[in-house]
Parts: sequence; structure tokens; C-alpha cells
Amino acid sequence: MSVLDGIGVVGAGGEGRAVAAHLAARGLPVHLYTRDLAAVAGIARRREIVARGALEGRFPLREVTSDPAGLGGRAVVLIATVTTAYPEVAARLAPHLRAGQVVVLFSSKLCGSVEFAHALAAAGAPEVDVVETDALFAARPAGTDGVTVLGAKGWNLISGSTPDAVARQAGLLREWFPMLEIARNPVERGLHDFGAVAHVPIALANLGTIDRAEELLFYVDGVSARTIALLERTEAEFALVARAYGARLMPMTEVLDRYYGCPATTLLDALRTVEPYRTIAAPTSLDHRFLTEDIRSTLVPLQALARCAGVATPVVDAAITIMSVLGGEDFRRTGRTLGRLGWEGLGHEGIVRRLGVGDGVVERAA
Repeated sequence: MSVLDGIGVVGAGGEGRAVAAHLAARGLPVHLYTRDLAAVAGIARRREIVARGALEGRFPLREVTSDPAGLGGRAVVLIATVTTAYPEVAARLAPHLRAGQVVVLFSSKLCGSVEFAHALAAAGAPEVDVVETDALFAARPAGTDGVTVLGAKGWNLISGSTPDAVARQAGLLREWFPMLEIARNPVERGLHDFGAVAHVPIALANLGTIDRAEELLFYVDGVSARTIALLERTEAEFALVARAYGARLMPMTEVLDRYYGCPATTLLDALRTVEPYRTIAAPTSLDHRFLTEDIRSTLVPLQALARCAGVATPVVDAAITIMSVLGGEDFRRTGRTLGRLGWEGLGHEGIVRRLGVGDGVVERAA
């Protein structure tokens, strides 16, 4: 297949609209797929996205539809839905995919490409490359006709369900998104997601305010020296798990600087100088993706990987337990389990081999 066959973007939230506008701005043939056409009525009517903010202009689309059947004719299919919907999305797309296509996940969290590839195989899909990166745009839907792009990340990582998939597709992705670099494996890529480190600790530190639906600027008013202590402990646990699977986690201050160009010596200073974060409001409910998605799709698989490697993660464990009690849901069961990754029963060394890490020997906890 050739890119001339078109690019399918699945999902029409802020990230999906921003990705579609970015690619259309490069003159690429973009087809937008969404289950809720009413939410994009203006885009569908004019077959264009009006972008404002860091990306400005009107960008034409080839098609806007709710019918996934056309995805079989697209060389590349970009998934910009919430990560908790991956099993459902994979099952819905599987009958329409063709061998040789490429599936690219945005904001995949921890090992999202592994979960998506496993779900596609379980649904009987042909063999396709599944690769992943993070959300690359801080963006919000603007009515039914456009998107407001608050900022675009200047750096991120690529990984995939297999090392071969990454090797085959990295060149194309870096042509479209020059800020991307190749990660050692999907554990390294997933644990460099700053939102996954920050969202849950900040939300837990402001639990009463969020539960009462009071107004709060999440990254401005919601952080303090004590909040930062929670973030730094969470970051340290992320780094231990990364090391156990042949990866290295750079400090979050450096991640934010690479994202948005905000050099700072402390995480608190960095958060307060990130321009796109200054207007982001806190959730007004505990049932919000800042909590539920990051717990299900990052903290749950991180905890499972940590246990396989003998790594202690007390802060992550506590966050999952507290939110399971408050939400009335056992996130360890409903989240991204090792079974959903196809890694149940493999153990630490088996997972390391699946990741293609050297000769399978990496650091473990004593």
C-alpha cells in the first residue's frame, strides 16, 4: 500500500483533530473516522478542520465518516481514541484491516501497542505493524468545526509491538513528525509519558476540590512542594521499573523541557513555566481520564511488571488502591493486565525476551 491510498484518523477529540489537521497541512490525504458525527458536524459538512492557536488555518479532509469499512483501503491508520477503548476499537477495526497496513497509536500509555496488537490478533485481524507514540498536541475540540491547539511537543518517542515493526515504520513517522526518536522498547516509551507520572498524584493531592467540582487550574493551583514530593516518588518508581526492563528514564524536568522548551532546575518550576499547561483546568469529577485512564493504562501494567521483576512500587500501589476504593472498581482487574498484553505467565525473563532487550539479561531488584 502507498500513502497515496490515504491516512485514516480514528477519533475526533482534541488529539484526533489536531493530528488530522497537522497531516492535512502537509498535503496528505486524510480521512477522519468517528462514531459521533454530530460532534463534528461542521467538519463533516465542509470536509475541513479549522485550526486555531499553535496551528492556524483551514485544512481540507478527503472524507469524514462513521463507517470503518473504508479503513481497509488506507495505508496508515492512526488511532487517537482514549486508551481504555483499545480492546473495543481493535475488535471493531479488525474485520476491515488488510495485511501490510500500519496502525499508529497516539497517547498509548504503557505498552499500548502490545495490547492493541494482541487484541487485533484475538479478533482475527491479518498481520499489521502496530507502533505507538504519545499524544503530540495539547489540543481541545473547538465546537463542531475545529480544534484549538495549545501547543505541540518538540520531542517524543516511538516504539511498537515488535522491534521489527518499529524498524519498518520509524522512517515514515519521523518524516511526518520530525520530533520523534526511537525508544529502546515500549516500556521506555510508555514510562516517558509525563501525564502518566503527574495526573494521578496531582489529582489525589487535590481530591476534595475535584470531588466537590470546584474550579482549579490543575498545573498552576494544584501543585505545591508537597505535591511535587508525590510526583518525585512516583517518578522514582517509574525509573526502577524502566531499568528492570532494559530502559532508562530521563528526569521529568528534562522531559518537559524537551516537550515545550522550559528549562528549569526543579519540577515545580518546570510545571509553572509550561505555557500550554497554564490554562488546563482540573477535573470536576473523580471519574475523569486524568485518574481512570492513567490508572488503568499505566499504573496497573506498571505494577504488574514491577511485581514480575521484584521491584517495590508503594506509591503506585497506594494510588491504585485508593482510587479502586473511591471509584468502586477493582482497577487491577479492569485495567491493562498482563493477560491483555498476551504476557500472562511469561515472568520477568520471558517478558524481557518479548521486548527484544539484548540477550534477555537486565537489572533486577535484589
